[in-house]
Parts: sequence; C-alpha cells; structure tokens
Amino acid sequence: MSDEMQEIQNEDLRELDSALPWDWPEEASDTLIKILKNRAETENDRLVAAELAGEYVVVNDEIVDELLKVLNAEDEPEALRSQAAISLGPALEAADTDGFEDPEDSPISEESFKKILEVLPRVYSDTKVPKLVRRRVLEAAVRAPQEWHKDAIRAAYADSDPEWKLSAVFGMGCLKGFDKEILESLDHDDSEIVYEAVRAAGSWGLTQAKGHIRTILAADEVEKPLLLAAIEAAVTVAPEEMASHLADLMDSEDEEVAEAAAESLAIIRAEAGEE
Repeated sequence: MSDEMQEIQNEDLRELDSALPWDWPEEASDTLIKILKNRAETENDRLVAAELAGEYVVVNDEIVDELLKVLNAEDEPEALRSQAAISLGPALEAADTDGFEDPEDSPISEESFKKILEVLPRVYSDTKVPKLVRRRVLEAAVRAPQEWHKDAIRAAYADSDPEWKLSAVFGMGCLKGFDKEILESLDHDDSEIVYEAVRAAGSWGLTQAKGHIRTILAADEVEKPLLLAAIEAAVTVAPEEMASHLADLMDSEDEEVAEAAAESLAIIRAEAGEE
C-alpha cells in the first residue's frame, strides 16, 4: 500500500473516531477491515480500528472474521488481541438475544455466531495465551452465556490475582447464580471490583445490596462511575427506598449525575404507577 493511501485510511479512521457511530458513512466497515488487516499501520491505529469494529452499526461477518484472526494470531500485540476479543462481545450478545429467525434482527450470521462460540473457549483455555487476552475473552464470552462460563467465573473469582477477580465479578453480572459472591465483592478493597459488583447487583435486583447502594447514593464524595452505577442499580435494588436519594441527586451540579438520577427516578415512578 502506498504512503498516500495509508494516510487516506488514517484520516478516515480519525473521522470515524470523532463522529457518532450512527453518523458513520456506509463504507465505515470496509475502512476498519482494511486497517485491521494492514500490519503496516501503527498499533494505535489498529487498536482504534478494533475498538470501533465492535460498534453495532458496522459489525458484520467480515469484521468478525478479521477480529477472530487478530485474536488467534500469537504474533499480534497483546493489547490488540485483547481489544479484538472485547469487540466481539456486542455482536455476540445481539445474536444470542435476537436469534436468527429474521436475518435482519442480528448483525451477524448464525455461522459467524457459532464460529465465535467455538474460538473463545479454545483461546481462553490455552494457558500460554497472555492473561489480559484470556480475561478479555471471558468478559466477551459471557455476553452469550454458555455452560463453561460458570466454572471459568468460579476459577477466576477464587484466584488471588485481583485482575482475575475483577473479570469474574463482571461476568457475574451476566450469569445468574452468584448472589453470594456479588454481595461479598461489594465490600472489596478494589474500587473497580466494587463497581462491577454494584452493576451486577443491579442486574439481578439483589435487595440484600440495598445498604451498599444507599451508602453510595448518600455519600458526600464518591467516584463518579461508581455513583452512576449505583444510580442505575437503584431501579431494581429496593427502588422505593432509593427514591429520596435519587431526588436529592437530581440537584447535583454534575449534569450527567443529575440526568441519570432523574431517569432512574422516572423509571421507579412509572413502575409504581405514578406520573
């Protein structure tokens, strides 16, 4: 590829990265595939391309094939393989949720879906694969729950490495059956693990977590991502008890926090039959 053509592709990538996905041109998927294929591109550009390739508006069978090639390639950079794994997650979840009765309901074909399901456990089970890649494979795989995931999550949670535990708690938000572990994780020293535990508690409406959620909502100082996760979780975790805290947060000086609180409170009121 000529330097001129490579520069055009890089400029196209910058335009995609700076625009909202639903504003991308029709040729966006082709642009991303070309950059992913071209090892002469910088690692950063290929990383960006891999990240954008996971967007629902562009992911298709060709992109899935390219992401799987990157993931499977032992000589590709660890960060790029990890991002390729994560970018398979949205398509995997969409296909698992919507099925294949109507081809227009899923961004990928059933064949591609099965191919992902075959590759991910194989890469995960290979202990020679870098830890980060295996963690990201697990985090992507749980978007379409399979039998092997529960054992993988249990093993990751039992690991003394907090990074594996973090991946495990993330997975618990996608698979039922880990209420005890989620509640334990709410008291963890690692703020990232607590964040994932709050999200998981919200996913399954764990009323036993209401004390933790209430504490986060009422705290004078709390990390913003954790606060936003607690605001969302409040909808399913003892919503009536959380309403007053959400009302208070609607007056937050942080516009994102105020909007999130208003949205959660509106959902709670609607479900309670209030106007």
